[in-house]
Amino acid sequence: MTKSEILQALADKLGKTRKEVNEYVEALVEMAYQVTKKEGEFTIPGLGKLIKKRREARMGRNPATGESIQIPAKTVIKFRVLKAAKDAIL
Repeated sequence: MTKSEILQALADKLGKTRKEVNEYVEALVEMAYQVTKKEGEFTIPGLGKLIKKRREARMGRNPATGESIQIPAKTVIKFRVLKAAKDAIL
């Protein structure tokens, strides 16, 4: 589904305008970004959790040449799906 289709479906289901639904969705996304950046994780009840995690430096291999290379440490964002969501979908 596209963002427009999601907004329309939510508006129809909730009896709100697309503009109101868009404001709710944008507020949720902004809150998720801010809380994850500050606290390291943000849970969307019933769906999953955004997690900010530090990945340590490690050795890797260049697939084209086979040469060993050093991969630097970095911070990554992961999304973990809740078990209830997996069970409902699968």
